[in-house]
Amino acid sequence: MQNLFISLVVFLAVCSAASEPLALWPKIAPGENGDVGVGQETTNPSPRLVSGKRITRIGNVSVPTISFYRPPPDKDTGAAVLVCPGGGYGILAIDLEGTEVCRWLNSIGVTGILLKYRVPPRNGLKPYIAPLQDAQRALGLVRMHAAEWKIDPHRIGIMGFSAGGDLSALASTRFEQRTYAPVDEADQASCRPDFAILIYPGRLVLKEGPELAPELTVTSKTPPTFLVQTEDDPIHVENSLFYYLALKQAKVPAEMHLFAKGGHGYGLRESDKAVISWPKRAEEWMHGLGVLK
Repeated sequence: MQNLFISLVVFLAVCSAASEPLALWPKIAPGENGDVGVGQETTNPSPRLVSGKRITRIGNVSVPTISFYRPPPDKDTGAAVLVCPGGGYGILAIDLEGTEVCRWLNSIGVTGILLKYRVPPRNGLKPYIAPLQDAQRALGLVRMHAAEWKIDPHRIGIMGFSAGGDLSALASTRFEQRTYAPVDEADQASCRPDFAILIYPGRLVLKEGPELAPELTVTSKTPPTFLVQTEDDPIHVENSLFYYLALKQAKVPAEMHLFAKGGHGYGLRESDKAVISWPKRAEEWMHGLGVLK
């Protein structure tokens, strides 16, 4: 496991830098009225460390963007994944569950598209409303420009951590209708992800299940899904368990990995816990799915 981590670090050191952020909306995002403030780093000077490193947190996001992390041309498979960091819909853990994940995707030949979605929740709206608008817009935008951006329009996935896992599940189950008034031709392109990867997702069930959150309706059209969680996760492993069961009942191809220990919010940083092997399992799953050609 240590050798795998060292190899990953070496690869990440030579990966290309991210693109300039691209604004999702041509003007202002739906419903924005300037009451959130300016987006800023909100890293606490003494936060919980993950593998000895701090977590960079971004808050007060009112101008959502996507940033592209491209693999080297000789490794590029044409697949892409929209990456949704977690943070309880209050902030974004932009490095632990964002940039570091995009660079791992590069290491397996996948373009990582980092979604900086709107947080915190807007007054009077459920926490996921603005983020879901941003995720739908991003998926449609990427699919519309797929040829121009050298991405296979049939291999565009979504991946999320914690609240970002909830957002990814929402995008996987609520794609048949936009949650905002269309603004241009990008909103005519499909916003259905071709596959989904949910890592320690939260908010998928009511309390500890078995009922899914009412905003999640799993059907046979829900994309193939990969789930990871630990039994000692304070957000409760039932989120993955009952979502997986709903996928199974809908006959949606799904794979779930449960581990005894690991807690919550580990990303893919080095650890002595077995759960840190999840990136390799996800890579194998994507190979089996035909995403990595």
